[in-house]
Amino acid sequence: MRKTDEKEKFTMNITKQPRGFLVWVISLIAMGFGLLTIKEGGMTLSGNEAAVRAAGNYVPFVLWFNFLAGFAYVVAGAGLLLQQRWAVWLAVVIAASTAITFTAFGTHVLLGGLYEKRTVIAMILRTLVWVVIATVAARSLLRK
Repeated sequence: MRKTDEKEKFTMNITKQPRGFLVWVISLIAMGFGLLTIKEGGMTLSGNEAAVRAAGNYVPFVLWFNFLAGFAYVVAGAGLLLQQRWAVWLAVVIAASTAITFTAFGTHVLLGGLYEKRTVIAMILRTLVWVVIATVAARSLLRK
């Protein structure tokens, strides 16, 4: 083996490590975020008095979207952890559908619908988190 081949092999291993680490981090964030979303949304949807009271003026379609999306978060996180390319596309779909739901929520607010200010903050956070996850995943896993 030539010295340059050994050097290239060593360099390739170094450059792959950070990508693997970033994918690992976003995978854990996605799965943790998903499990928390399922728990909180499920408690409110099941009629848990404390959860319903704490939710205040929640918007049902946003609550249902977030609850169901929580399952997709866990699946996407697991797929990213396993470095599956399909998980990148699922992350992109999650980011896009979250942005669409946020837009629909904005329309609900503009039409005078009741809402909680924390829903605005939560939807901003969800959208940003999934745009970042999708971007990092795409840059890390779709490269050849």
